[in-house]
Amino acid sequence: MAAFKPFKETRKLRILQVGCGGMAQGWVERTQKRADAEIVGLVDIRRQAAEETAAKHGLPPGIVFSTLEEALEKAKPDAVTDITVPEAHFGVTTTALKAGCHVLGEKPLADSMVHAKEMCKAAKKAKRLYMVTQNRRYMGTIQAFSKAVKDGVIGEVSSLDADFFIGAHFGGFRDVMDHVLLLDMAIHTFDQARFISGCDPVAVYCYEYNPHGSWYKGSAAALCVFEMTKGVVFTYRGSWAAEGFNTSWESNWRAVGSKGTVVWDGAAQPKCQRPAGTEGFFRKLEDVTLPEITVAHGGHEGVLEEFLQCVRKGATPQTVCDDNTKSLAMCFAAIQSAETGKRVKVK
Repeated sequence: MAAFKPFKETRKLRILQVGCGGMAQGWVERTQKRADAEIVGLVDIRRQAAEETAAKHGLPPGIVFSTLEEALEKAKPDAVTDITVPEAHFGVTTTALKAGCHVLGEKPLADSMVHAKEMCKAAKKAKRLYMVTQNRRYMGTIQAFSKAVKDGVIGEVSSLDADFFIGAHFGGFRDVMDHVLLLDMAIHTFDQARFISGCDPVAVYCYEYNPHGSWYKGSAAALCVFEMTKGVVFTYRGSWAAEGFNTSWESNWRAVGSKGTVVWDGAAQPKCQRPAGTEGFFRKLEDVTLPEITVAHGGHEGVLEEFLQCVRKGATPQTVCDDNTKSLAMCFAAIQSAETGKRVKVK
C-alpha cells in the first residue's frame, strides 16, 4: 500500500496542470471529461500558452498562472499533473510534493538518476503519491501479450525483441536533445519490456548513432542488448529518423520461448504459434488463439483513471515512481554504454 492517507472527500479532486504545450492539450481534455476531478489552474513559463489553452478549452482566464509557486498558493490544488520538458520535472515535482500535492508526471521520470532518487524520497517524505505516465501498460492488447508470456503459453521465455522505427518531425526541444531516442522515447519501450516479461534489467550493451539525413542534433537511433532477470535477453532496435514503413508507436514485438512464439505489432491482437508435431526438419506449427483483454480505460485515460483511484483509495499504482526508476535506469545505463562502448550494469 502507498504511504499516504486516502482522499476521502466526496468533492472533485482539484488538479493544477503545469505545462501547456502540444501534449498538454490532451491532458486538459481528459481531465475535463472526468466527473471526479476539475482543473483549477494552468501554469506555463510562456503565459500566453496557458492563456491560449484556457481559452481553447473554455476555462476561465483567472486560473492562468506564470509560476508554479503562485498557482499552488492561489489555486490550492490537491494534485499536480506535470506535462513539462524532462529538465523541468525535478523542480516541478519536488515543489508540488512539498506543497502537499499528489503528482502525476509525464515520462521520463527525471533527467538523471540522482534527480529520480531525490524525487522518490520527496514523495515518501511528503506522504504523497508520485506516479509516472507509462500509457502503453493500459492497452488491452499489450496486456494480452504480457499474459501469454507470463502464463507460460510459449514455455520458458528466452528472448524478447522490439523494433521501433518512426520518422517523427517534432520541432522544439527534442530536436536539440543529445540522446533524444534513448531518453525521451525508449523509456516507453523499455518499460513495456519490463511489463511484458515480468523481468527487471541486469546489464546492457548499447550502440547509439545519428542516421544519415537525420533532423536531430543528437543521436536518434540505437541498438541495445539487455540482460534481464530469469535469463531473458531483451533486444531493442530503434530510430526516430526512419522514413517509410513505420512501426506503431508501441513497437513491433516478438517473444520466443521453449514451446513457441508470440508476436505483437503494437496495435492488433497478439498472435501465437507453437509446434504441433515432433518430427520433420521444420516442425508443423499450429496457431494458438489468445484470449482478448478489454479495458474500460485505455492508454492515457487508463493512466489518469488509476492515478485518481489510487489517490482516493491510498493505493499504489503500477507505475509508482519507485518502480518506474527501474525503467529509467535502463535509459541511463544504455546512454552510458553508448558513450563508453562497454557493457554497463543497470543500477
